Amino acid sequence: MLRGAIYGLTAAAIWGGLYVVSDIVLQTIPPFTLLTIRLLMGIVVLAVLLWRSGTPLPERSETIRLLMVGFLGFGVSVGAQFVGTDKSTAVNGALVTSASPAFILVFAWLLLHERLTPQRILAVMLATLGVVVIIDPSKADFSSDTFIGDIVLALAAVTWGLYSVLVRKLSVRHDTLVITLLAFLGGMFLTIPAMVLELPNRPIGEIDGGTILGVLYLGIISTAVAMWLWNRAFALVDASVASLFFFAQPVVGALLSVIVQGQVITPNLWAGGLMIAAGLLLAIYPARRMRWQKPAMRS
Repeated sequence: MLRGAIYGLTAAAIWGGLYVVSDIVLQTIPPFTLLTIRLLMGIVVLAVLLWRSGTPLPERSETIRLLMVGFLGFGVSVGAQFVGTDKSTAVNGALVTSASPAFILVFAWLLLHERLTPQRILAVMLATLGVVVIIDPSKADFSSDTFIGDIVLALAAVTWGLYSVLVRKLSVRHDTLVITLLAFLGGMFLTIPAMVLELPNRPIGEIDGGTILGVLYLGIISTAVAMWLWNRAFALVDASVASLFFFAQPVVGALLSVIVQGQVITPNLWAGGLMIAAGLLLAIYPARRMRWQKPAMRS
């Protein structure tokens, strides 16, 4: 449990800094092109690690299944997040996609038969409220102008919840490194065609040293490392508990805005951060007690 929590929180913390770096890099490289580059870099890094570990690839039917899960997660979900944010607003995107843990909870109940305990439901509600407090929904714009973008963002939240639960299910049979590598490959079946359609209208701008460093961070740290950590967390912890780690993102993102952009630490950040922390503790500690009391049920 502790290792899973560390992995999940670290991944979410890395993604919390994703938006600060992406804002800079996206001024030069368009979204689907950047996503394709990120996945390609992640594939290279994980392929080297897989080769060094000597872990074999699964048989063909399982490989296809893992590719399809990656297509859902990194093609449909992340792609929808890009498109939705582009057609809506960043605040709308943060609010709508914060529903992902709730969808993880539901899919974990439907597909993994995890119990929807009152503690876990309350934990997700409390942490979600913390995100809403930090983001400040009064800044959102849910008008007809953003309707299509908001629908696409909702699709991103639902599909990311489903992807995360499917990773949990597949982790019983496959190594996390294999799952993550093949998921990246599956995502590229959508991102490459999208990139080909995107580049004629949004060509790559002038590349400088800052852009290169940003791409390296996004490809190696926030994609290869963070996604392995996220998938590993779901391999070690019940999906309904691991979903709470997602909420570390807005806290880290807000703190980075304070450090990098000089923004002031507001009461909303303190209050929202405390709510998220309370939600995490509420979800983790009952799960830990259950594991200690029933060790015979774990193989």
